[in-house]
Amino acid sequence: MATSLRPRDAATLVLVRRDLPEPRLLLGRRAGGHAFMPDKWVFPGGRLDRGDWNVPVAADLAADVARQVAAAPRRAPACPQRFARALALAAVRETFEETGLLLGQPAPARPARGAWGRFLGLGVRPDLGGLAYLARAITPPGRTRRFDARFFLADAARLVALDPVDSHELSELCWLTLEDARLLDLPTVTRAVLALVERHLAGTPEPPPFWAWRRASAD
Repeated sequence: MATSLRPRDAATLVLVRRDLPEPRLLLGRRAGGHAFMPDKWVFPGGRLDRGDWNVPVAADLAADVARQVAAAPRRAPACPQRFARALALAAVRETFEETGLLLGQPAPARPARGAWGRFLGLGVRPDLGGLAYLARAITPPGRTRRFDARFFLADAARLVALDPVDSHELSELCWLTLEDARLLDLPTVTRAVLALVERHLAGTPEPPPFWAWRRASAD
């Protein structure tokens, strides 16, 4: 039964551009054929992969950010700091897979297998140094997929390039103002994260919340 599904660890990256008169965030629309959140507009992200645990980086996750991620309630990982780093790397990798955007710094191309092969092969190493931690949310019960997702925020200035590419997972990709983003068909959690981002941009961030639903919700 769907209600018995155990949430899978996942991570999401909220990218913000500050080089325009108003800050803009990158969102994409999921294809209508997806079993999970079809046609919804979301931030890039996905589940944690085995390869996310051992990846060379150009800059590591800040110690205070790692502590925030590791200190989240409920299940405690055996190596909290390493787990936090793997989640941040998952957010960077999934963003690359879904949008083609590389959050990183130039480095000698490094042959690699698995999920990170293409990323490292392009001569880029992931840059976790500027990531902020926004929130944690567990998909409500009763869904075809359930994720225990951590949301990170990054400045688009740390991208190798600003132009997203076509994706087989997101049918559209757009840099949108907060006002325009709120007009879209958004999941509840995405709308809540927008409010957190707005506070960060205003210089008044709040402690990262943890959202978990005991009952199924509409979206």
